[in-house]
Amino acid sequence: MTLIKSISGIRGTIGGKSGDGLTPVDILKFTAAYGKWIAAKTGKKKIVIGRDARISGEMVRNLIAGTLQSIGMDVIDLGLSTTPTVEVAVPLERAGGGIIITASHNPKQWNALKLLNASGEFINDTEGKEVLELAETMDDLDFAGVDHLGSIKMDNSYMQKHIDMILALPLVNVELIRKAKFKIAIDCVNSSGGIFVPALLRALGVQAIHELYCTPDGHFPHNPEPLPENLVALSQEVVAKRADLGIAVDPDVDRLCFICEDGSVFGEEYTLVAVSDYVLKKQGGNTVSNLSSTRALRDVTEKAGFTYQAAAVGEVNVVNKMKETNAVIGGEGNGGVIFPELHYGRDALVGIALFLTHLAESGQKVSAMRASYPNYFISKNKMTLREGMDIDALLKQVQDKYINQPHSTIDGLKIEFDSEWVHLRKSNTEPIIRIYSESTSEENANALATRLIADMNAILSA
Repeated sequence: MTLIKSISGIRGTIGGKSGDGLTPVDILKFTAAYGKWIAAKTGKKKIVIGRDARISGEMVRNLIAGTLQSIGMDVIDLGLSTTPTVEVAVPLERAGGGIIITASHNPKQWNALKLLNASGEFINDTEGKEVLELAETMDDLDFAGVDHLGSIKMDNSYMQKHIDMILALPLVNVELIRKAKFKIAIDCVNSSGGIFVPALLRALGVQAIHELYCTPDGHFPHNPEPLPENLVALSQEVVAKRADLGIAVDPDVDRLCFICEDGSVFGEEYTLVAVSDYVLKKQGGNTVSNLSSTRALRDVTEKAGFTYQAAAVGEVNVVNKMKETNAVIGGEGNGGVIFPELHYGRDALVGIALFLTHLAESGQKVSAMRASYPNYFISKNKMTLREGMDIDALLKQVQDKYINQPHSTIDGLKIEFDSEWVHLRKSNTEPIIRIYSESTSEENANALATRLIADMNAILSA
């Protein structure tokens, strides 16, 4: 059993003993702390909640809703929803915050509470620490009396509201998409995307939709992370149905990736690259991604005459950097697209609409569009930490070794070598150093990672 309390929320495996897994006791304590924190912070007593379709979702929802009600908070429950839809709903409801009940791409035994502020954005580091500290005092919680209990209201209108907001964006051309007569295969991993993605595609004028795993029952047919090795069935479906492309989302619909018409993988790193290319051509502006995302976004941005900036890993860090640099598009290389004209959150639905407009306007096949972008390969490795290892001292010595190379220390250590880079950062959940490296070939990316691992081992052995 696993329970991880972090600044962005609480997540864990369902069952077990309190403190070892995500149990009702843990859910109640953390929800109550968040609810009390929202009331004190905003003066509001309304919170929006929504969930993906994983098996434990209804149980966790009942605990959260009841706990909020028991401390005098009013709940707007969107039911089966998506992370970006809850994010959109919070400010529209003028709520104090929101809780998204999802473990994102984690397997079915996991669930989590993701916490939003009044703007519908993930709470920041300072706010998260405040909630965690408050949770430790919940044993003395004073619950509301019978005349002061909160209310619960179901609201199923936000799927359509979210879609309508996307359709109204100037860069989304419904008529152009309709005329393209796309045939699209989709894999929604039997979660809430199975409701939202077909509805969006129909609203965009797509008539031929081949649905894979669109029953929102939480029984994931494969590992739910939208990586190439998990999308074999979708690739086969695209080829078998002679579809123009395949679309895959994760269980809470904030990550997006594509399959080309020939069954090859477009690459989740290139979701943001392609959408950004379209946005930059139409309106221009700066872009942001995190330090572990592909250099291709920087290349595309600078080619268009604008500025690219890298943020520390984590959606809240990317959003903060986007606001700081007035970026028109940003996100993460895991298929997360953030389009601030709609809202500051990763949103697969708006990513789909922008990509299909881009594809329809270009007249290209998806494989040809992918081939038009700089081709990079990211190698992902890890190094197990030894007992008592001083990771900060280790990274400082690596930094000193490459002091003449462009580098960043805002999140671990990232070193650039012309068109290559390597990013070393300590995991927040495992006793490991994550080693991401990128180059123009798999061989070179792996060689760069091997080189840095050897450097660290040499330092540790000295």
